Amino acid sequence: MLETKNLTIRFGGHVAVDGVSCAFQPGTLTAIVGPNGAGKTTYFNLISGQLPATSGEVWLDGENLTGQPAPARTRRGLGRAFQLTQLFAHLTVLENVRLAVQARQGKGLAMLSVWLSHRELIAEAEAILKRVRLDPRSSDLAASLPHGDQRKLEVAMLIALDPKVYLFDEPTAGMSVDEVPVVLDLIRALKAEKKHTLLLVEHKMDVVRELADRIIVLHQGRLVADGDPATVIASPIVQEAYLGVAA
Repeated sequence: MLETKNLTIRFGGHVAVDGVSCAFQPGTLTAIVGPNGAGKTTYFNLISGQLPATSGEVWLDGENLTGQPAPARTRRGLGRAFQLTQLFAHLTVLENVRLAVQARQGKGLAMLSVWLSHRELIAEAEAILKRVRLDPRSSDLAASLPHGDQRKLEVAMLIALDPKVYLFDEPTAGMSVDEVPVVLDLIRALKAEKKHTLLLVEHKMDVVRELADRIIVLHQGRLVADGDPATVIASPIVQEAYLGVAA
């Protein structure tokens, strides 16, 4: 479904992602781990088109996306949830999700269009909000939501886009202990559908152990380990580079 080939980006003399080649299959969840500054979020930015690669390629479902900007990649089926929430802050919760549904259906982002002409869009948006347990707050402005609910809203918008590939960048960051299970349940449900490719950047190793079918480890921009969770977590390079334990 998704493949990166020798993906590299340089900022001056610094190589932030260094020749990473990896393929990701439908129906699987791959966790991307590594110490701070390892290149995890930058790797996501290269895949989703937020940053142009210095060299290398990104392929999705047999199509080379390398030269395409982020909006085009989204239309091809790459969905990205950011480490910091990306919402329409001054629109309601329901409007945020409705716009994502509308975009997926190719009806544009006509924010001022008459809502009564989009009954089917509203119904789908309401169903998604119920799924993420935000339906009681559908009429609230996105800006008024606490951080945990903003994270859930971003996941709802991502679900509304129905991408082939989900890129989750620390989806539970800043959430309270009570809020985390809702987002993790959503990710579990997406994984259970067996039709999406899921990539997850996450620092919480208990989350990684539970959700991941596979772990890849980045260190100083390079891919240094790749395999099943038990094997990778136990490997000397991960113990030293990620967990801070001498090999």
